[in-house]
Amino acid sequence: MTTSSPDCLFCGIVAGDIPSTKVYEDEHAYAFADLNPQAPTHVLVVPRKHFSDVADLGRDPDAAAGLLAGIRGLVAQEGLEHFRTVLNTGAEVGQSVFHVHAHVLAGRPMGWPPG
Repeated sequence: MTTSSPDCLFCGIVAGDIPSTKVYEDEHAYAFADLNPQAPTHVLVVPRKHFSDVADLGRDPDAAAGLLAGIRGLVAQEGLEHFRTVLNTGAEVGQSVFHVHAHVLAGRPMGWPPG
């Protein structure tokens, strides 16, 4: 884990160097609208520090708790009672940016199993 990665798209967004549609932020997490939404509400929540995936994030319990608190803050702010949270780890399951991020999806029925 490093504080930021110079080639990371999401580190650039968190730093304000790359534009995004901010939805929520706090001291540990930054949330922004997904550019290719899969539900009426589709927000990405990222930790401010760079971690490649959820397994890497698990090495830092404080940062992991900060990401979860960021999700909690986002859903409280947006008044979401029902939502799905997805964390992909690895290209084979759909991770395309290797900075851990939670997809928060809401606003439509979702089936099970996903995928």
